[in-house]
Amino acid sequence: MKLPPTLTLETAAAALRALSAEPSGPLAIDASALTVFDSSALALLLQARRQAEAGGGAFEVQGAPPQLKQLARLYGVAELLALG
Repeated sequence: MKLPPTLTLETAAAALRALSAEPSGPLAIDASALTVFDSSALALLLQARRQAEAGGGAFEVQGAPPQLKQLARLYGVAELLALG
């Protein structure tokens, strides 16, 4: 699943609907396009992780921008999202 360039509270519902349409099992999230985001992006990634694990699959975030990694560390979820 490729994340949109903007993922904020205003756009999170649409991104969540797209995530819900993903098949169960392994899930790779491409975050390389993210340029404008807030903590809603972290919430979506945490939901994606839960969804992948519930389907018995692996979860991976690819191309995470440095600011997203920094936000994940600030919120204490970097390790959960493998964004160390």
